Amino acid sequence: MRIGVMADTHDRLPAIEELLAKLTEKGASMIMHAGDYCSPFALAPFQKAGIPLLGVFGRNDGDHQTLEATASQGFGAEIYESPHSFEVGGHKIMIVHELGEINKRSIASHDFVIYGSTHKLEQTKRDKTLLINPGEACGWLTGKSTAMLVDLDSGEVEVITL
Repeated sequence: MRIGVMADTHDRLPAIEELLAKLTEKGASMIMHAGDYCSPFALAPFQKAGIPLLGVFGRNDGDHQTLEATASQGFGAEIYESPHSFEVGGHKIMIVHELGEINKRSIASHDFVIYGSTHKLEQTKRDKTLLINPGEACGWLTGKSTAMLVDLDSGEVEVITL
């Protein structure tokens, strides 16, 4: 199973749309988002793409109620408080906005930990756990809009850059 991984979209609709197009073109069956959508309208590209979204809130997501209400409008989106664990395709995945929110024990009990906040593209392995930060989808700080395509079965990660 292949999933798209994003974080820190910060309302940049054109970048979100382009990254979603590339991820779905490469076979992503869902998107996992590590927070900082910012405004509810930032969910519109996910709805338009018709791709399921699982994510957590970031520290710049001010209006949780409206984001949750927008996400629940029938397009397969769920946004939770950070951190949150999911089981997808037989793999235990934790999504957290800031890696410092969780301890080593929490990390070790998951196959994948997806995080954001730093706007830095990172991929590390701790024992059996793959920790991934897709960088910033918005591209505001680095000038590069990035996301990742993750094959949950093989553990292979492809960086998608605009």
